[in-house]
Amino acid sequence: MGEQSPGGGRKTAKTAKEAPEEAPEQRPAAKTATGKTTAATKNAAAAKETAPTKKAAPAKQTAPAKKASAKKAPAKRAPRKPAHAEVVAADGTVAVKGVPAKTVAAKPPTSESRTALVRRARRINRELAEVYPYAHPELDFENPFQLIVATVLSAQTTDLRVNQTTPGLFARYPTPEDLAAANPEEVEEILRPTGFFRAKTKSVIGLSKALVEQFGGEVPDRLEDLVKLPGVGRKTAFVVLGNAFGRPGITVDTHFQRLVRRWRWTEETDPDKIEAAVGALFPKSDWTDLSHHVIWHGRRICHARKPACGACPIAPLCPAFGEGETDPEKARKLLKYEKGGFPGQRLKPPQAYLDAGGKAAPPLGAA
Repeated sequence: MGEQSPGGGRKTAKTAKEAPEEAPEQRPAAKTATGKTTAATKNAAAAKETAPTKKAAPAKQTAPAKKASAKKAPAKRAPRKPAHAEVVAADGTVAVKGVPAKTVAAKPPTSESRTALVRRARRINRELAEVYPYAHPELDFENPFQLIVATVLSAQTTDLRVNQTTPGLFARYPTPEDLAAANPEEVEEILRPTGFFRAKTKSVIGLSKALVEQFGGEVPDRLEDLVKLPGVGRKTAFVVLGNAFGRPGITVDTHFQRLVRRWRWTEETDPDKIEAAVGALFPKSDWTDLSHHVIWHGRRICHARKPACGACPIAPLCPAFGEGETDPEKARKLLKYEKGGFPGQRLKPPQAYLDAGGKAAPPLGAA
């Protein structure tokens, strides 16, 4: 059946069935008095739908963005922060800011006052006196003549090698007169183990002749006389004065020079200037024992190439702490002589040294 023109009153069955489906879409308009939806009603509906959206959008989008930027700002400024600062704690350590749980040994300031330097230097000497109460000259001798000859021979070699050599020398030439009249070639053979034996032979024979001719075969006890002898400088003279005659003197050998510079007692490199600078820090009566303490420490713990910092009893006072091995276990393996459980340098050491656990050195040629 066909559908009539718009002016007719009849409807097809298909139209009647579809009418109920379209009714829900027409109901809102039927509720108004005029049968039409007004502009005000549409505007109110639109306002209800859009208002929450406009208010929520700024809260959800802009607020998180501001918080995120606030958190990232310090990260951008971090590279422009100054380098880590150091803070000296009361216990003498230096804490490094920004490096958790890391400290380094405090070093005396470069502007250390004279008074502070004197106090630190004397405290180091007192500490070493407790560590080495048995410190003594490590050359075997029975009289001033043997000591001065042994000291001349100790140049460019160890005291141990000298102590192993001098028994044969003094057994054959016990006095200055005997050595002055010795055959140089025979003396050279005896002194060969000490190195530079020809030069040393010339020195000890010349020294002996000078003692016989100028001092009646006796070793003088004045600095100005000692330094005139062949092969005798201030270092040798002070060894003799301090240990054979009991007159204070500072022995500036290679160990002494190295340690006093590490401890910043002086920056001098000339032995005579080092002697004067260090001597001014201590009473004259301390000079001989001070020399023993420093030299013994240099030979046993504070080595030239690899000091045993981790086993050093004066580490808290040392500006150079950390130059060597700082691990205690590894450092203990670097200790020498009685500190490491080994024999010393003297074949006939003092009883005090033996009582403290020291061991006598073996004679030349011993296994």
